[in-house]
This record gives sequence, C-alpha cells and structure tokens, in this order.
Amino acid sequence: MKFKKRRNLYLFLLIIVVGTMILLRYISKDSDILLLPRDYKEIMASGELNVVTDYNSIGYFVSGDTARGFQLEMIKALEKAWGVKVNLFLENSLDENLEGLLEQRYDLVARNIPVNIQLKDTFAFTDPLTLNKQVLVQRKALFNDSIEPIRQQLDLAKKTIHVPGESPAMLRLNNLSHEIGDTIYVVEDPTYETEQLVMMVAAGDIDFTVCDEKVALRLAESLPEIDIETDISFTQLESWAVRRDSPQLLDSLNSWLDRFKETATFKKIFEKYY
Repeated sequence: MKFKKRRNLYLFLLIIVVGTMILLRYISKDSDILLLPRDYKEIMASGELNVVTDYNSIGYFVSGDTARGFQLEMIKALEKAWGVKVNLFLENSLDENLEGLLEQRYDLVARNIPVNIQLKDTFAFTDPLTLNKQVLVQRKALFNDSIEPIRQQLDLAKKTIHVPGESPAMLRLNNLSHEIGDTIYVVEDPTYETEQLVMMVAAGDIDFTVCDEKVALRLAESLPEIDIETDISFTQLESWAVRRDSPQLLDSLNSWLDRFKETATFKKIFEKYY
C-alpha cells in the first residue's frame, strides 16, 4: 500500500516536471505569451548574466590565441565587479541581438548601438559609452586614377553602397536618400560583415560601404587604400541595450558605468581600442 502511494507520488511529480518543461519551451517560442521577468534580482540570484556582442576589431576579436576587444574587456570588468558568471555570445546582426534580448536569450546587448527614437520605443539604453558617427568608405585617388573621392552627400545619388545584411546603416542611408531627393542603391550583403566589405573596397571589388568611424580609423591603419573622410551621419550617442522591463538592471548598469568610467582601468581600455 505504501509502495503504491509512493509510486503515485513519483508519477505525479514526474508529470509536473515534464509539463513545466513543455510549458517553458512553448512560452519561449510564442511571443504572445509573457515570459517570466528577468531583471537584476533574478540575474543575481541565478549567478549568470547572458551577454551578446559583435565580432569586429572593436567589440570582440581574436589576435593569435588571445581574445581581445573593447566590449570584451568591459564585460570582463563588469563580471568581476558584480561577481557573476558572464555567458558571452557572438552575433553580428543587430536585429538578431535585439530579438534575442526580447526572447530573454540575452540579458544585455553589449555593443555600440546608435540610439534612435525607433529603438527607444522598444528597448532601454544605458548611459552612452562612446560618441561615434558613420562614414563613407571609398578608395583614394591613387596614381593615375582620375576619379576623386566623394565629398558631398548629394553626389551619392545613383551610387551603389554595399552594407552587411540588417545593418544599422540601412536606416541612415534610407533617410539620406530622402534628404538628397534622389535614389541611393543599397545592397545588403548576406555573407560579409563590415570589415570584409571595407577590405573589398580597398581591393576594388566594390566601390562603397559604410562603417563606424572608430572601426574605420582602426582599419585604415592597415588599409592605406581607403578614404574615410566623408561623413554619412552626425555624431551619435552609442549605448548598450536591455529590455524595457528590466529597470533595475538598467539602473545597476548605469551606476556601475558612472563609477567605472572614472577609473584608470577604463581609460586604459578606451585608449587601447580608440
């Protein structure tokens, strides 16, 4: 009799566990059902912070057998300060980053995101980490090349500019097309990221791409063929992103950033990459 009762109890508990697993999987796939809150309190209780960043010469890159990058070093400093384990993910698509944020695959998007009104309607942003702007990457006039680099944005009319798929530059280029009153042909490349496209410009495979100025300055050191003197956008604030339903996480990040940006450690990190 006792064995039968115990067996029924185990069976009942098993049903609850399996049902919970199925429910959680269903919830994670169905955006119409609210996910359980995951703010600063829940993150600290779990002991893990899920962070996504992009792979480039500023955010995260591998040199020899060592991982480096401004975002990587900032994330390591945060990990040490908060005493949590950071699970770091790499994904260059900003759209994928933000989708993963909404789906709670990530708690923090730690990359240089140009803050605009459209994004602020859906996401919350930390205090700015950097100031940046987008520049046109084109070839310099070399040797007997009679084609001079473009200096006026009006001259981009009818030109073709290659950008990575789902690039944040798309919004600016579409707005710029309206501003100059003419068509700018924008080709979204599904294969190559910004740095590869810059190399293709240097090699003469394509004519134009758009790049963050800070990344462009770094690439120009090894690619003397490129011209990066023409601005595409005004100077923009760049921040990290969290979900709007994570106000405690946002406040805690801002508090940490305010303190950390005043330290010699931050200045050393910043100067190393910028």
